[in-house]
Amino acid sequence: MADVFSKEKRSWVMSRIRSKWTIQEKKIHNYLKSRKIRHKMHPKIAGSPDIIIPERKIAIFLHGCFWHKCPKHYKEPKSNRKYWIPKIDKNVERDKRNIRTLKKNEWKVVKIWEHDIIRKNNENNFRRLLLCLEK
Repeated sequence: MADVFSKEKRSWVMSRIRSKWTIQEKKIHNYLKSRKIRHKMHPKIAGSPDIIIPERKIAIFLHGCFWHKCPKHYKEPKSNRKYWIPKIDKNVERDKRNIRTLKKNEWKVVKIWEHDIIRKNNENNFRRLLLCLEK
């Protein structure tokens, strides 16, 4: 199936995709900040989590449903499959390595999917996050 955009338009669309300060990251950051939970965004530590809570040694990954192959919502791309499928598979493998690295260094790892943050009933999902932080 051909792309619905021209190459220039597709390039522009893809350039708008951010790796830092995504909507999910902003929501979680604001939630933690409003509860006065000290955290660090985009820390430079082995395993590259999105957020850490150093005092509790908790690492948080915020995974996009498409980019990290969400078990509930991932749909294989229909165009340019030779590029996208290996790229997404590499993301998943890197995620596994990063989680192993953090666990080896005695970090508790929390993985939060995009659909859990974007959903309208955020309060339940944030409560679940707080429960993880209290353990």
